[in-house]
Amino acid sequence: MPPSSSSPSTQPAQPSAADLIAFGGFPHPHQQPEFTDPYAKRRWMLNHMAGAFRVFARKGFTEGAAGHISIRDPVDPTTFWINPLGVHFGLLTAADMVHVDENGQVLADGNQHAVNTAGFMIHSALHRARPDVDAACHTHSTYGRAYSSFGRKLDMINQDVLQFYNVHTVYEGYGGVALEADEGVHIAEALGQTNKAAILRNHGLLTVGKTVDEAAYLFTLMEKSCEVQFLADSLADKKGFKKFIIDEKEAQWTFDSTSDAEGLYTEFQPDFLYEVAHSNGQLEK
Repeated sequence: MPPSSSSPSTQPAQPSAADLIAFGGFPHPHQQPEFTDPYAKRRWMLNHMAGAFRVFARKGFTEGAAGHISIRDPVDPTTFWINPLGVHFGLLTAADMVHVDENGQVLADGNQHAVNTAGFMIHSALHRARPDVDAACHTHSTYGRAYSSFGRKLDMINQDVLQFYNVHTVYEGYGGVALEADEGVHIAEALGQTNKAAILRNHGLLTVGKTVDEAAYLFTLMEKSCEVQFLADSLADKKGFKKFIIDEKEAQWTFDSTSDAEGLYTEFQPDFLYEVAHSNGQLEK
């Protein structure tokens, strides 16, 4: 429950979401590392990026050559890394990722391979518009595509979907496949300066984060939330059940308690470590 409104206004700093969910006198087992060497951070980010793709493959988010994840380069933040065109998510390794500059030039220190045109147009616009985020995810997942056809936000009907409370939006101006820069710019503008996710009408889902882990977890959660809403709406329509929306006070308190970048990073680690365990060392190659 949210704290009483009569609580003193001078409160100690709120612990992180990771601290709040770890109980029993031990810290959370998945602490986010800190780096002083940007090259070491780059290697770590690319490994986690490859793991995120494999999570997406296991969850069935592939559709031909569509879908992309990008991370801002910590060595040169005006550039970013993105997946190569035409390689299945489940086969990707850190060494497969392509390093591009803001003009779409493939850089020499990454994989020498074509990238998806729409992927570049969308992600380059996002990285320019949102210097506060370092990663973005977009795929043509099943439930996200289906739900996007309604052009409406998710209902706050359960605890998990509250991760998107007041931080997701709808891009209502679908302009066709993003082969030109304008569509990427319009998507970035619709996302705005504070949202963590967008439902792209007639297209699919998009999420961002401070780490690829955060963005990837939010994507898996948003996809699942679309599926859950379909189930809830179906029962409401067929059986006449009343659907209860969570009150704003409880929604805000839950969001504030669970949705910081560190907490969302930790939420992705079980899926990431599952992929590490089943990759036979391939993720880092």
